[in-house]
Amino acid sequence: MSDSPPDDAGQALAQAFATAETLAKALPYIQVYDRETVVIKYGGHAMGDTETARRFAADVVLLKLVGINPVVVHGGGPQISRMLDRAGVKSQFVDGLRVTDAATMEVAEMVLSGAVNKELAHQITVAGMEAEVRGVGLSGKDARLMVVEKTRRTVKDPESLIEQEVDLGYVGEPTAVDPTLIKALLEAPEDYVPVIAPIGVDASGQTFNVNADTAAGAIAGALKAKRFLLLTDVAGVLDGDKNLIRDLTVGEAEALIEGGVATGGMIPKLETVIGAVKAGVEAAIILDGRKPHAILMELFTSLGAGTLIGSDALVAEQRA
Repeated sequence: MSDSPPDDAGQALAQAFATAETLAKALPYIQVYDRETVVIKYGGHAMGDTETARRFAADVVLLKLVGINPVVVHGGGPQISRMLDRAGVKSQFVDGLRVTDAATMEVAEMVLSGAVNKELAHQITVAGMEAEVRGVGLSGKDARLMVVEKTRRTVKDPESLIEQEVDLGYVGEPTAVDPTLIKALLEAPEDYVPVIAPIGVDASGQTFNVNADTAAGAIAGALKAKRFLLLTDVAGVLDGDKNLIRDLTVGEAEALIEGGVATGGMIPKLETVIGAVKAGVEAAIILDGRKPHAILMELFTSLGAGTLIGSDALVAEQRA
């Protein structure tokens, strides 16, 4: 009679060994990011799925518990649209930016700084309850964390072909980020995770809606983050043959825009990460936030999970 364990017990043992091996292989990466700041822009369709949101919150707690300082900046466009639809207000967009009048601004702030921000911070707190990791909901309006100026956009008139300025209303571009409050939370003896809504104020104190990608890039730059992870609904940056590009220098990323390889919504995302790297972020990654544990795969494995954009020296090291 065989003394070998039943098949199910053997499979469980093999799975346990595989888990232990995965943890052991992650050690070098955990050490690289020890006590470093990682800014994560969370948005897209991943926000609309409860299970994906819970999984994301648990991954953020894991980062905190292995010694990384995660900072989450979130979007909430679909949630704003649903609330405006409910109120019978039709949304208008120019170059992907929502035209925001006073009534729309009120709804946007209520949704972003209220429902979305507090729920995400709560999800992180629930996921980290046993270890007392706590999400702290903020907006760029708190303590003048993010100062903005009114966004200017022009569109070409189809008949006259003359560029005309479009009034986007209360839509702002970050001009200054004061990271003092964020750093105070990260450096506190408690395990806090800042969760920031993309709302800012101008010099006069007027509230503005800010594109979440842009806000996250500005915050990452101000913090000189080790990594800026821009979670989106695509695998990353694609080349002319629609294949995923694993890494890009800033110059190569700019060339993709200038050469027309990068199109549509990828252009402002590349512009955001290029700006973040130029502002002092070591590297930025555009990756698919819908994939399970995408941020863990990016940070703790050699494969990564999207497209890394960094300095010439860093990218050369990645390719070596």
